[in-house]
Amino acid sequence: MRMNKLADGALEVSALSLGSMLWGSTNTEAEGHAQIDMFLDHGGNFIDTAEMYPVNPIKAERCGASEAVIGSWLAKTGRRDDVVIATKVSGDNPGWKRGGKGYDSAIIHQAVDESLEKLQTDYIDIYQTHWPLRGSYAFRQNWTFDPSKQNREETEAHMRDVLTAMAEVVAAGKVRYFGLSNESAWGTAQWLRMAREMGAPEVISVQNEYSLMCRLADTDLAEMCMQEGPRVLSYSPLATGLLTGKYQKGAVPEGSRMSLAPGLGGRATERAFPAVDAYQAVAEKHGLDLVQMALAFSVGRPFMGSTIFGASSMEQLGRILKGKDLLLSDDVLADIDAAHRAHPMPY
Repeated sequence: MRMNKLADGALEVSALSLGSMLWGSTNTEAEGHAQIDMFLDHGGNFIDTAEMYPVNPIKAERCGASEAVIGSWLAKTGRRDDVVIATKVSGDNPGWKRGGKGYDSAIIHQAVDESLEKLQTDYIDIYQTHWPLRGSYAFRQNWTFDPSKQNREETEAHMRDVLTAMAEVVAAGKVRYFGLSNESAWGTAQWLRMAREMGAPEVISVQNEYSLMCRLADTDLAEMCMQEGPRVLSYSPLATGLLTGKYQKGAVPEGSRMSLAPGLGGRATERAFPAVDAYQAVAEKHGLDLVQMALAFSVGRPFMGSTIFGASSMEQLGRILKGKDLLLSDDVLADIDAAHRAHPMPY
């Protein structure tokens, strides 16, 4: 599998990252272990998780179960050096973690220790803030995003507080690198500016949604990455299953994500399904598997550090890994561009 460099070349991660957010809900511990084994057998090394996982749905009583699956695999195999693990601290929330409270310097210390215990490891490779507390345009909030209500002084004080804690957990050897998630180009630039002023850890990655159908990162965030060093870690590269084609013509397979969350978090719009048809037509024209084409597109973006996918079955995982080395030709990319222009921002 292709490997990419993060942190100015200090950290090597596989171009595909195995997401864990179904382990402990849709998938059992044994199934999670089997997925890790298969992923590593195919050359992958990067596993993504979060303290609030699993999803479908998120429940306070099982937050941390996905980390625990990874932890039990590490305890069983002893293969800590073979994997790069990223996890996240939750922002303000409806009550899943800490009664809904987000994160500050004290909570960073507490949350890191809790994740280390669940993961059964001495260190976390990349520790990420799951979303910014000042507000975000992630999760379809871009349609109503209003930064005019943000307080810059409070935002900067919060960032400096978090950076102080990140410097401390890095110095303690508990965390290797700092990353963000669901962050903007401006926000990332501020984290970098303040870290450089303070001598604190600079962010090495920004985990944001990115796929053929969600390309907000193509402009300002891409420029920031190429100029300043961080790389995008894309999530939902298959648009929560839309880009598998399994939801076309009104189909809702039993046990699928849409059967549990009918709107797919705002993605299942009237315009989404014609967009999937367009990308399916591109794949068929060139003899490609739609899933593999969608992932290869994300992997091939110049600002991409890794592309995070999830699988609810070994069959799905095998289909994805079969295309792990796919490179898209200029002709395919031209047809993808035409489809994108015809179906921009379908959700």
